[in-house]
Amino acid sequence: MKTHRLHIHGRVQGVWFRESMRMEAERLNVAGWVRNAPDGTVEAVIQGPASAVEALIEWARSGPPLARVDRIEIGEAEGVYREFLKRTD
Repeated sequence: MKTHRLHIHGRVQGVWFRESMRMEAERLNVAGWVRNAPDGTVEAVIQGPASAVEALIEWARSGPPLARVDRIEIGEAEGVYREFLKRTD
């Protein structure tokens, strides 16, 4: 089981990124959460089998059609998650 924190930079807010990521995470059986950060990035914590987590990171490198991802910062994270939530805080 892998758990990572992502900070996704670029044109990622207001382009359906969070909902698209939630749907992709559910498809891949990845748990965690995603939210818009005050600095204009999208922040996510993702948890699941290594192959599924890597697949979601690969998806996040481009995101939904209207997004423009410039870079992703990937770090370790902790916690236990049972579902994938789109947070508004």
